[in-house]
Amino acid sequence: MLKKTQNIISNIVLACLFLFTTAVLVRSAQYLYKVYLTTTPRNYWIVLIFAILAVLFVSYFLYRIRIDSVWLNWTIIGIILLIFVGISIWWLGFVPKQQFSDFAGFWSNAPGALKGEKLYSMDNDYFAKWAYQTGFLTYVMLVVKIFGAHILAIQLLNVFYQVVILVLVYLLVIEIFDNIKMARIATFILMIDLDWFALSSQTNNQYIGTMFFLLTFYLILKNKYWSYAVAGVTLGIGSVVRPIGPVIIAGIVVFVLIYQMFKDSKFDLSSLYKLAITLLLYLVIFNGASALIKSSGLNEYGLSNRDSEWKFVVGLDYNSAGAYDSVLASQFNMKDSRAEMAKQEKIIVKQESKWLTDNNKWLPLFWNKNAIMWAKRSNATDFTGYYDSHKLETINWTNYVAYLGSILIILFSFIGSLRLFKLRYNHKGMYLLILPLMAYVVIELLIEVQGRYRIEFVPILAIIASVGIEGIIQIIKNNLTRKEKQID
Repeated sequence: MLKKTQNIISNIVLACLFLFTTAVLVRSAQYLYKVYLTTTPRNYWIVLIFAILAVLFVSYFLYRIRIDSVWLNWTIIGIILLIFVGISIWWLGFVPKQQFSDFAGFWSNAPGALKGEKLYSMDNDYFAKWAYQTGFLTYVMLVVKIFGAHILAIQLLNVFYQVVILVLVYLLVIEIFDNIKMARIATFILMIDLDWFALSSQTNNQYIGTMFFLLTFYLILKNKYWSYAVAGVTLGIGSVVRPIGPVIIAGIVVFVLIYQMFKDSKFDLSSLYKLAITLLLYLVIFNGASALIKSSGLNEYGLSNRDSEWKFVVGLDYNSAGAYDSVLASQFNMKDSRAEMAKQEKIIVKQESKWLTDNNKWLPLFWNKNAIMWAKRSNATDFTGYYDSHKLETINWTNYVAYLGSILIILFSFIGSLRLFKLRYNHKGMYLLILPLMAYVVIELLIEVQGRYRIEFVPILAIIASVGIEGIIQIIKNNLTRKEKQID
């Protein structure tokens, strides 16, 4: 009975994943066709087809290399990482050093905070209402303290975190699927996605956060008391610098309760003890960091979120499809107190919810938000400011090449989500990755969306994409083998 229930839940999760990847593929195809393929069809079509064939060719090459040598396996991944580092260093030279948007806020406030300057003057300023961002600011302050106010230090550290992420993707695929060839492909498909790694030039908390979250997943899959304990530490640190911990925790809890608490139709009480250790250490680290920030005088609000309503104000705005809109923001007086601002925000949320219900616009809103969040360009390249120093043609091609990385992951993750139905009973560790992804997808239907917010989950989509690419390679390989037998 327990196994049957587990299988039903697995099928539901995979069905949700398939519906999600299908919706993303449809929306990305619409966007690609409208924005690029109908503009200069010949050039963009040729590059698109070439990109798909090139990825399949390189993946097939990586697939064909033998795996019986540990030295050779790590040499292959080492070469991939070296190529990535080379591309990343070139990218840092291609874009300006200037910081933009929230990234500029982190970078510009760090030196002053080290000197004891206040982060905010009123309780409705950025670091007052979103005090949880002080966790990452503390990290930036530490970097400035050690290396000085040189943005290159932040940038190179971002590249380092990206390299670690690629290694963790490689290790996760091996841990889940016991497939070194697929691990190579997953690392490769993520490496070439400029939409994913473009923000290495900015004071961005997404890469360091992703690194700790993926490490948490890897430790959970080890399923040892010590690994769950260390996972609590990595989860806590990751949540301090990138506050999406509740989404990760939700996925971990469901995974443990469904896939690790019941093994071979037997109840495993030790899994609950392990989970308790992880959650306890997470709470100690996160709340401890919050208390330290309070006591230091850096931020009297610790790591709290004092303006959760704003995410819904933006997220439920039908006119902007849940994305930030200056017209919407202009309705508020940002010099009001937090209490006054909160009242206004709650009124707007109620009004927007009622309008969406009365006009049957919830589903259209979700459909459009899904496109912005997952299907269209992430706009990561836009936040680097490179368009100020390059020609329009260079800008257009850079944006297109960056978007091609996302298109390839979207296409092959759709195929991978379909193929996972065949693998669902043999590789249950994959649900540890899928569950947080699905939780994040649902949450983003209600709150503010930006394409760059998907960066943390692109590595998971790359892993799913590798499942799809390997399936294609196996079909090609089987057809070639069948033809050779017919010739013989």
